[in-house]
Amino acid sequence: MDTWFAESLGLVAGTLTTLSYLPQVIQTYKSRSVKDISLKMYVLLALGVAMWIVYGAAMDSISVILANTVSLGLTVAILVMKLVFTQRPAKIHRHPPGPFHKGR
Repeated sequence: MDTWFAESLGLVAGTLTTLSYLPQVIQTYKSRSVKDISLKMYVLLALGVAMWIVYGAAMDSISVILANTVSLGLTVAILVMKLVFTQRPAKIHRHPPGPFHKGR
């Protein structure tokens, strides 16, 4: 397989798999809900992705390095939210009492 084609294929595949993290990052940020996110899973994922970056550097593969660097950033974002939002419960947005509120 041609090296240029292989790297191009790797960049497209890396872009697609990296973009798959965005919905989780956005949903977690908006909802502040991290109850169902596994801390152990994301720690292991971050370590594995970091190793892929080292592997990409060793193989001189820009597609592996770029995709996994962005993936690591998004994975770390989820990890940080897991740690921060676990300490602070999600805010419940309540509407102010209306004109017929009896003050109970």
